[in-house]
Amino acid sequence: MSDIAYPVRANPVTTEPRLARYILIGTVVVLIAILLFAPLIAVFAEALREGWSAAISSLSEPDARSAIRLTLLVAAVVVPLNAVFGIAAAWAITKFDFRGKAFLITLIDLPFSVSPVVAGLALVLLFGSNSALGAWFIAHDMKIVFALPGILLATMFVTFPFVARELIPVMMEQGRAEEEAALTLGASGWRTFFTVTLPNIRWALLYGVLLCNARAMGEFGAVAVISGKIRGETTTMPIMIEMLYNEYLSVAAFSLAAALAMLALVTLLLKSLLEWRYADLLSATRRH
Repeated sequence: MSDIAYPVRANPVTTEPRLARYILIGTVVVLIAILLFAPLIAVFAEALREGWSAAISSLSEPDARSAIRLTLLVAAVVVPLNAVFGIAAAWAITKFDFRGKAFLITLIDLPFSVSPVVAGLALVLLFGSNSALGAWFIAHDMKIVFALPGILLATMFVTFPFVARELIPVMMEQGRAEEEAALTLGASGWRTFFTVTLPNIRWALLYGVLLCNARAMGEFGAVAVISGKIRGETTTMPIMIEMLYNEYLSVAAFSLAAALAMLALVTLLLKSLLEWRYADLLSATRRH
């Protein structure tokens, strides 16, 4: 029998009708315009309603400058700490087998399910003057609630899952083979981490740090509860925006909101540049 090659019919690619695609794309564009661009444009328009000089002058007020400094300080402290925690948590979960691993992952995800206001209230109850722990701190002249330490704790709580949740899937996919090979060849634990593990997770780590930084600067609920909203001392940018708006100082409120939006846009720009510049590497680590 002679071999006869029969043509194989490929399955047709399933595509939506052109009208359906246009409707879906148009719906997404309209929703983005309504939910994202329209409020953003309104914020900048309201901030510049009385001109650039009024906006800049409102940002130069002592309370506004104090809020900006405090927001940047909180982000500068919290983000590195959460990066270290995220690396340690991801390392423990992906490189070791132990009882309670699933429970630990659940605890890491806890801030995603707990309201920030509840978290702030819990910190007030834990470190307030009516608690034994809070009374001990006060007796030793260490103030937690209505002070910078409380703001740092609240911000750390709501932001600590971001880095860990970015690293855990990446490190799970990579496995342990490379680290075990390095250890077999005589590398120390720290050298293995810096020469093998860290280069493999650097893009996921940077991605998580950017997300953590954006949330740290914009956090309101937990910080509002534990800070006490002391003007010029414990007011971050989101809290100061609310206070100015409630006092009918709309230009000052929206100017500060525009500054906060600019910080968020810079973070988003860095994230987009990261995805564009290192698209292949991020794709290899399942980032999109």
